[in-house]
Order: sequence, then structure tokens, then C-alpha cells
Amino acid sequence: MSLRSPKNGNSTECHYWGYSFHWTDLHSSADELRPLAYTYDTLADECVELLNKIPTNDDSDKKVYKKDLYGLLRDHADEDPKLQELWTQINTVPDWVDWAQIQRGQDVFFRYGLPILNVLSFESLLGGMGAIRVVETLTRTGGFGAKVVRRRLLETLQHILQVNSSVEGMRPGGEGHISSVRVRLLHSSVRKRILSLVDQKPEYYDIDKYGTPVNDLDCIGTINTFCSSVVWLGLPRQGIYLNQQEIEDYIALWRLVAYYMGTPTHPFEDTAKARAMMESLLITEIDPTEVGKILAKNIIIGLENTAPAYASKEFMEAMARLLNGDQLSDELEIPRSNLHYKMLIWGYCFWVMGVSYIIPRISFLDKMMISLRRKYFYRLILDEKMGLGEESRFEFKYVPTLTRKTRLGERRSTKFERPGIESLARLGLLAAFTGVVTLALASLLHHDVSQTSRLVLSKNLAIAILSGWKIDIDNNTASRTIGQYLRKWFYGLKSNLPPRHSLLMGLTGTVNGQSKAVHSIESRIALEKKTKCISRRFSTG
Repeated sequence: MSLRSPKNGNSTECHYWGYSFHWTDLHSSADELRPLAYTYDTLADECVELLNKIPTNDDSDKKVYKKDLYGLLRDHADEDPKLQELWTQINTVPDWVDWAQIQRGQDVFFRYGLPILNVLSFESLLGGMGAIRVVETLTRTGGFGAKVVRRRLLETLQHILQVNSSVEGMRPGGEGHISSVRVRLLHSSVRKRILSLVDQKPEYYDIDKYGTPVNDLDCIGTINTFCSSVVWLGLPRQGIYLNQQEIEDYIALWRLVAYYMGTPTHPFEDTAKARAMMESLLITEIDPTEVGKILAKNIIIGLENTAPAYASKEFMEAMARLLNGDQLSDELEIPRSNLHYKMLIWGYCFWVMGVSYIIPRISFLDKMMISLRRKYFYRLILDEKMGLGEESRFEFKYVPTLTRKTRLGERRSTKFERPGIESLARLGLLAAFTGVVTLALASLLHHDVSQTSRLVLSKNLAIAILSGWKIDIDNNTASRTIGQYLRKWFYGLKSNLPPRHSLLMGLTGTVNGQSKAVHSIESRIALEKKTKCISRRFSTG
């Protein structure tokens, strides 16, 4: 397999999949990462081999893969040196763990709950189907078939919620700790099963080309999609930017998860290394294949019109394009969105940005919403109608066979059972239009707003509104634009500026009469004709 080189001549600037960055000494080339594709969690494999030999009440062929491996490990750890080694390892907390930081990292998840959940679903998982190695393992398990993928994703969400449940939950014996170890043992079971099939039929899986199944590089990539991709890709593309402390705390939480899961933790020692690894993986691992396209489409087919989001296929495709960018979405054959769904995504982004920037600045509201979301999300995941119905023990349900390959599913002809996330998007769109127009007009009518400020404000107001509506404007640009407005607005309020000046600061970039350009000259020229009429109307108000 030929992997791409990140370097072009002496330039350190890289552009991959709609994301730009500078190559540094912290980044890793394909040749440097390749050895990790052939190393894996050998201790877990040795222990799974031993645990499967321990007799249970039902050792039939159908039940052999549904053993409670964690329970067996707990009960028999003192019977074998290898089992004791693993048990000691997973119950020993590393010296670098700061429990106060772990709690703050968990709060980050629930503070930005909805946008993070959408990142995990449509960027981490769906976009992750562009990874050339990982999909070769996933397609052989059958867990991403259109009829079962929803439950498979809900089980992943259960693990994520348990990891974020509480500090006690991440201590040895807590629910987040136990679920992470269960997933570790599940990964080992999948790896051992595929390798056993390779022994029977060598052409079943090409180890030289794809590496060992569920290898160290795959596991690093998995942790990366749950933390680094969230803070530096998924959230910013929704207009949400975490502060440095929040980023450090969130990465630290997932570093501990990586440790419990037997994943190398060195890429997550600090935020600089975590970001460099994310960018390195964008270059070396993302290379969509036909297999990845099928799995990505099955995610959307399997989630269409289902609880809890009740989202249409078209809305999820628009969300996927927002979070993954046009280039990767095109490679995965995610259809382009029409104007209606682009507008809905813009409204959704406005809503989550407003919630994400307002509530955290009001301490008691922030704590209350974190507590409510922590309880509601987990109750939802266990609901009989909307969720799993019961807690998953992460048993080995999707067992690879020599004949099993995941095929493209068929779209179901179902209708909405109840209002879902699209209703929220419409509310966001309405709130954006109503709020911006109302506040702008109120400021324009105030006696101390100069004529020049009115002209600048009206023009940028028109650009701000049209940027979410114009068909050929990228959704990411629109999200960042409105995000900049909100950030400047709240900065003005925080600086004790009068509300009208804070508004002008947000919409025009004006502070004490000094105008700052919030749009590039190219953007202004592109929209000049469409904003001319609106600008004239506002400026004469």
C-alpha cells in the first residue's frame, strides 16, 4: 500500500481534507507510523486465550463468544501470572492522572453535549470510514450493516457516557473504567478471531497491506477521533472553539481511557502532541475506499428517522458534509445538500453556538445544564423504545466469518414519529434572523450611532444573513463567521462595554469607533450585488 508523503519541497504547509496546518517535528510521517500497524495489545490477547478456556455454565458454541470476560478476569486473576499482570495493570492508576482535571474534562463533554454527540456520530464515526485500514476490520465484523449499525453506535455511546459519568466512574472499579476494559477485551477477541481465519484462509485478510487487525495505530486513531478530532475539527466546524484549559482537560480524560484500553498513551501526553498526531493521521490514514463508502452510507441509512434525533437522511448528509468538509464527503459519496438543508444546518449551528457561548458564562446555569445532561443522556441511552433497553456488556456479538462482508443496506420508507433535531435547526434559523435583525435595528435607531457605523453595520448584517443562505458559500465559512460575531459580542459585554457597543463590536468589529474588517475583501465583493439593496435600506433607517 502506498501512503502519501506530507512534504512538498521545503514547504511545511499542508492542506488535507479541508484542513490546513504546518508540519513540525512533532508530526509523524507514514514511514514513522507504519510500525504501529503491526504492534498490538499482546497481554490482552494472551489473557483472552486463557479466559476462554475457563469453563462456565454454558460453553456451547453459540455462547462461547458471549462470555463475560471482565467478570472472568476479576474472579480468576490470581490463578495465572498473565491474568494477574493484566488485572494489576488496569487497576493501577498512572502517576500523571490529575482527578480534578479528569472531572473538568468530563464537564467539557456535557457542557457541549449536542455538538459533541454530532461530531462523534458524523465526523468521528462516519468520517472515520475514510480510514483505509480500519474499515477492512469493521466490514468483516458485520457490525456496520444498515440493520444493526444503530445499536452498534448506541453501544459506543454508552461507553462514552460511562467514561464521562463521574470521577469515581473512572477510578478502578467504576463504570467508565470497567466499560473501557470490556472494550479492550472485545478488541482482543476481534483481533484473535480474524487472525484465526487468516490461518485458515490467508487471502481472507491482507496483514502486509492493512496491518494486524485492531493494531496500536488503529487504537490511537480511535482515541484521536473521540478527543482530538472533536476539539480541533468537529467543534470549530460548528463555530465552537474551546479554550486552552478545556482542551487540556478533555485530552487528559481520553489519555486515561487510552491507558485502560491498552492503547499507547504517548500521543496524548499534551495538547501539542495530540494535535500533531491528529494531523499526521489525516495525511497517512485517510484514503477512502469502496468499503468505506458502504459503511458510511450504512450509518446514515441505519440512523434515518430513528430515536433520539429523528433526523432525515438529507439532514444527516448535510451535517456530515459540514463536519467532514466537501472533499472527504465527496470521496465518501455523501450527496451534496440543497439550499433547504444548508439553511437548516446554518440554523442548527447558530443555535448550538448561542447555547455554547451563553450558558458557560453563567456559572449556576452551566452547572445545572451539565448535571441535567449527564442524567438525561444516560437515561435516554437505556430507554427501551429510544435506546438499548439495558446496559451493554460489550459482548462479542459481531463475529467475523470467512463469508461475512458488510453490504450496502436499503433505505427504509419510514416517517417521522416525532419532532427531532431538524425542529431545533428551524428554531435556530428563526432565532438567528429575528435576533440579529431586531438587535441591529435597535442599535441603528439609537441616537449615538454614527452614520458611518450604520453603513458598516448594515452591510455586515446583510452579509451575515446572506452568508448562511447563499448556495455557493461553504457552511464552514458561515459557521466561523457567525462564531466570530458572537465571540466579539460577548467579549464586549465581558469588557463592560454598553450593550449597543458590544453589538456593534460583534457585527461590525467596531470598538470605540475603530472599525475592524470581519470579512475578507473577496467575500465582500462576492456578495456586493446581493447586499447593496439591503445595505441601502438599513443605512437610511
